[in-house]
Amino acid sequence: MTAESDPAVGVEGVAGLDDATALRLLREGALDVAGRLVEATNMTLYCSVRLDDLVAACVYKPVRGERPLWDFPDGTLAAREVAAYEVAAATGWRIVPPTVYRDGPFGPGMVQLWIDTAPDVDLLALIRGRTPGLRRVAVFDAVVNNADRKGGHLLPLADGHVYGVDHGVCFSAEDKLRTVLWQWRGKPLSREAVSVLARLEREIDRGRLGRRLRELLTQAEVEATWQRVRRLLDAGVHPHPSEDWPAVPWPPI
Repeated sequence: MTAESDPAVGVEGVAGLDDATALRLLREGALDVAGRLVEATNMTLYCSVRLDDLVAACVYKPVRGERPLWDFPDGTLAAREVAAYEVAAATGWRIVPPTVYRDGPFGPGMVQLWIDTAPDVDLLALIRGRTPGLRRVAVFDAVVNNADRKGGHLLPLADGHVYGVDHGVCFSAEDKLRTVLWQWRGKPLSREAVSVLARLEREIDRGRLGRRLRELLTQAEVEATWQRVRRLLDAGVHPHPSEDWPAVPWPPI
């Protein structure tokens, strides 16, 4: 996604903005809807958010604009997006842009900081890559059980960092991992990933992350998340695609 209106908003307009400040801006700022991203499946609104002299672009997805899904409970996608941010924040990898759950012009929903991407990145080349940042996304997706990691849900920056967005269909208690990032299947987890996963296991089991996830997800979904982390640590390798369902989302981009 690329902002095409006001160059003063978006991540470039708030360079150096730390997550705590971004979260406060998203929670407390005044939302002004500028348009709709028509290619999105659910209602996805491009907005500005302003608090005092700080302004940024953001995405607002109201619960009332979520289309029913057969395999996820109605009205839960926004909370899953926030849960994905909470897990990403706990990893320290900055995979998901700052995201909050709040009221807005069309009712409660999720609000996420807009990310301006590098305009000349080849997405097909990106998803075939083996960069450390992309590998972290693959580990993150295995933890949150991402059922829809398309190439278009990856946001590459000019400095090489890669964000991931659109995490509404994550955290099912059933294994549903579908992704375009299978290039590490069966490969040993990096030392960094093992350290991060060990910390996640503790945080979900008896730390702040577990308490926060229980506010956003069902107890069964939180338990399943902990179990996935435990399985990754026990196996020591990136997961293989399942033989029981399509391993790659469609369309892949």
